[in-house]
Amino acid sequence: MPDLPPFEPIFLEEMDAIRLMNRIDAKYLTDEETLADILRDACRSGYRALVTEGSMVSPYDSVYYDTADHRMFLDHRNGRMTRQKVRTRSYVSSGLAFLEVKCKNNHGRTKKKRMEIPAGAFRDFAADAAACDYLERHSAFAASQLSPALETSFRRITLVNPEKTERLTIDCGIAFVNPRNGREASLKDGVVIEIKQDGRTESRMKGILLDYRVKPVRVSKYCVGLTLTDPEIRAGRFRERVRDIEKQMKNKLTERS
Repeated sequence: MPDLPPFEPIFLEEMDAIRLMNRIDAKYLTDEETLADILRDACRSGYRALVTEGSMVSPYDSVYYDTADHRMFLDHRNGRMTRQKVRTRSYVSSGLAFLEVKCKNNHGRTKKKRMEIPAGAFRDFAADAAACDYLERHSAFAASQLSPALETSFRRITLVNPEKTERLTIDCGIAFVNPRNGREASLKDGVVIEIKQDGRTESRMKGILLDYRVKPVRVSKYCVGLTLTDPEIRAGRFRERVRDIEKQMKNKLTERS
């Protein structure tokens, strides 16, 4: 990860107005060398960086859950417009953990619902009755249908525009572990940038990314990670997506760096 320019900080208590739990997302893929220039221009444009636990860079760990036959993965692979993802997420620095249900509708909008869970339930929430009840109320699945399918870890920078109408996440050092077969992979120096907004405001960041010829991509950490770590998965178009990422990164992604 490149050194950060002197962003003005923003703190968690200021973030409530820009949670954007009902939002339109746009993702971009670049490398760490280009990211250094993007961050410099973002700082000059007035973006602020979230500070948690005294740092602008936060480690994250996520576990994606799926059925034994990877129904949620296949819904995405098959282009189903209305689909869900279920994951747990650990905010490593604070020790907090959440169960999250992401639902995408046929208008391209994503709604995310989450509840805090005990840290010990992060890798398996099936024994937590409250989490199981929450899952059944907010998704099409029961906990008994799901098991861990992929663990991801990364370091995140979160930026907020001056108007507080847009949140930008920048994920580096993205690594994958498949708990069902033990295989590992990573995106090496690849960086995933995601712009989250309500769709009604202009984005300075989109202009900055365009200046560096960083174009929107359709990329899912879960789907890419599963494609990389499970040679038996019926990945379909996601294998081509991995090849496109490898071309852009000029690097093979089939082995963990």
